[in-house]
Amino acid sequence: MNARRQKRLWSILAILALVAGSIAAMLYALQQNINLFYTPTQLVEGIGADKIRPEIGQRLRIGGVVVEGSVVRDPESLLVRFDLVDTGPTVTVEYNGILPDLFREGQGIVAQGHLVEERLIRATEVLAKHDEEYMPPEVAKALKGIQHVPPSQQTTTDSAGGY
Repeated sequence: MNARRQKRLWSILAILALVAGSIAAMLYALQQNINLFYTPTQLVEGIGADKIRPEIGQRLRIGGVVVEGSVVRDPESLLVRFDLVDTGPTVTVEYNGILPDLFREGQGIVAQGHLVEERLIRATEVLAKHDEEYMPPEVAKALKGIQHVPPSQQTTTDSAGGY
């Protein structure tokens, strides 16, 4: 092999190595930002035949229905604790912040945060479902059998005479 071909070969190999290194660095960086979606049953019992459960400290999203009577608010801060359920066990979510206007007991929500204990999630974001009719097929299948209470059918008493 002459010197010109050898130089060309080394240049091509160097470019391929740089591309492979940059792809590996991007995948490593993105690995920390992956949020997997779980239902409360999947979180507690695991997913698949191997019953794989998330690790403590893992970032995740969890979706379910807020259990009636489970919302506990700290009177001195914005800390809120509530339970989520789908068709099986309940999971507790702890959130420090202002909840969405549509958040209420019996309402479907999605919380994003970190798994702190086996059944406790410290949420950084809480999203409430805004439409009574539409539900993604995956969520509808996961929540099959859960009674959703539309806001129009909920009984609320407000001393101010309205919302």
